[in-house]
Amino acid sequence: MTTYRIALNFEDGVTRFVDCGAQEKVLDCAFRHRINLPMDCSDGVCGTCKCRAESGTYDLGDEYIEEALTQDEAEKGLVLTCQMVPLSDCVISVPVPSTACKTGTGSFPATLADISRLGEAAYELALDVPSESTGFLPGQYVNIDVPGSGQHRSYSFSSSPGNSRMTFLIKQVNGGLMSSWLSSATEKEALTLTGPMGSFYLRSVTRPLLLLAGGTGLAPFLSMLSALQGQPANHKIHLIYGVTRDQDLVLVERLAEFAQAMPHFTFTTCVADSQTRHERQGFVTQYMRPEYLHDGAVDVYLCGPPPMVEAVQKHFKTIALEPSNFYYEKFTPNATTAPLEKAA
Repeated sequence: MTTYRIALNFEDGVTRFVDCGAQEKVLDCAFRHRINLPMDCSDGVCGTCKCRAESGTYDLGDEYIEEALTQDEAEKGLVLTCQMVPLSDCVISVPVPSTACKTGTGSFPATLADISRLGEAAYELALDVPSESTGFLPGQYVNIDVPGSGQHRSYSFSSSPGNSRMTFLIKQVNGGLMSSWLSSATEKEALTLTGPMGSFYLRSVTRPLLLLAGGTGLAPFLSMLSALQGQPANHKIHLIYGVTRDQDLVLVERLAEFAQAMPHFTFTTCVADSQTRHERQGFVTQYMRPEYLHDGAVDVYLCGPPPMVEAVQKHFKTIALEPSNFYYEKFTPNATTAPLEKAA
């Protein structure tokens, strides 16, 4: 029996995955999984179940009325889940918190598989998880409980969805809770993860992409590029990766591997330190060249510290350019709660 994987991303960033039958309506599927999506009539009349399809193909039929969903709304990707029948895997943005739908984040076990130290700057953490826990959207994050501490830290996935081995790029912080644990952790040690979460994730690619990474904010873009690698090369993708110090520039060889495998992907690296030995000194905004901005016909994704986000926003205002979409995630190295996210 054919089924499609449906990601329901709620307003609070919680994501739940459900398997929907080939002829099943999304609303019915969600109820079957005990997720109470907004609804009133369930007949395509009231519009209460209106959501946004971020990706995927589907059939809305013709049994709903114009007052519930206008043609203009449908052309913009809005859907009625009481009428929507998936024709592929889909991502659906639900405009209410998960708690309003009587669902929430789930926790799942993991075991330590490997820790790679990337010089003085970062670690790459690899965890093995059960096969049923591998779903997330490229760009999302998870909370990792730090063993023995009673606390957690939030990290973006750097691996692609669907793999039982998940990886994370973690900044090395002297005296930091996670860094201290990583320095003495042992193989096969058990951890608990909660998620996936986040509204910062890769949407359907319908125009060129500009990806802006600051420091370990590179992680979600590694996940996105892994997911994009097997897709048709219909649009150019450029990534600008900026760091503070020379030693913070990590995993550049992995970006080079992506560039070799994906001719439509290019990248630029830069270092802010005025004493750098790197060939490009400066900030990310200095390397946002016109050919990467496509006169605004570009989707921009940014993951970095708050000053970087603010600098990019100011740069767009300075050059009087508004990208088609601008998705960003702010983070701090010791964040104990979800990063601040916004999509415009």
